[in-house]
Amino acid sequence: KSTLIDLLSAYYFPTEGSVLIDGHPTTTLKLTPFRFQVAVVPQEISLFNGTIRENLIYGSFNATEKDMKRVAHEAQADVFIEKFPKQYEQLVGNRGVKLSVGQKQRIAIARAMLRDPKILILDEPTSALDPQTEVEITAALERLMKGRTTFIIAHRLSTVRKADRIFVIKDGTIVEEGNHASLVTIPNGEYRKLYELHIGLHE
Repeated sequence: KSTLIDLLSAYYFPTEGSVLIDGHPTTTLKLTPFRFQVAVVPQEISLFNGTIRENLIYGSFNATEKDMKRVAHEAQADVFIEKFPKQYEQLVGNRGVKLSVGQKQRIAIARAMLRDPKILILDEPTSALDPQTEVEITAALERLMKGRTTFIIAHRLSTVRKADRIFVIKDGTIVEEGNHASLVTIPNGEYRKLYELHIGLHE
């Protein structure tokens, strides 16, 4: 999955075939402007030992106070930020150690919203969350995905069920392709197995 993310972000180029963005191979793109159009919400959130404000606007340094607070609200991050004594000036500690996993995820989602990217990459965005936080984060992600080309890498089906196209990868190979409705009808299909396991866990 990390290889896919790096190929989509043009950090690496394919040795065979090509990755096309609006019909243009990534090898022909001007990389700096292209990467300004891409935002990634990673599985391991990268926060530095600064304030919540500094972590929110990282990569969008010209953002206004109004825009910063708008995305914090849309990502439901303001719910916990405003409970801190210093609110947006609160220090998060090295690698965000003073925040919970769910809080860091919401900061990352808000930061991606502030970038207003054309291409959004979500890498296991809810993998480490409890069910209640997952519901809240999923709602924030759905707001973030509106009007954007979004790639979601996930094992949990809650984040991929609404995707237009789902690719099931096993041992480095695409073994199934379709939407949720079509994939669950494949007898003994890999996606169907995951779906049945997911449903069983929630019964």
